[in-house]
Amino acid sequence: MERTLVLIKPDGIKRNLIGEIISFYERKDLKIIGLKMIQGNVNTIEEHYIEHKEKKYYKELIEYLMEGPIIAMLIEGENAIKFVRKINGATDPLEADMGSIRGMYALTKQRNLVHSSDSEISAERERKIWFPEIK
Repeated sequence: MERTLVLIKPDGIKRNLIGEIISFYERKDLKIIGLKMIQGNVNTIEEHYIEHKEKKYYKELIEYLMEGPIIAMLIEGENAIKFVRKINGATDPLEADMGSIRGMYALTKQRNLVHSSDSEISAERERKIWFPEIK
């Protein structure tokens, strides 16, 4: 069994898509083993996106995640990382499959509703940030 982190970003919450987004994962028999709604603090969000620190969009990304509450989920299942990334769709909604979360609901590349871990190493690092209480 594999674990991955998913964040529903502030635009997903503002647009009342929480249940819709969660149902995508549940319909694929992925198990939500951790879930919380939090107002992200700047230190946590900066730690989460540390690999983007030198990119020109970094400041805008951090500000976006601070706009409102975030849903953090720890999801478990067979091939969970690849499955969740396929369900989420490409970062740019214009390139995402129309049946994916971003293909159906995201409006722009910058405001694309969800984040998910891209590897086992990232998933473990991100789990420690958002769910240190779950081993």
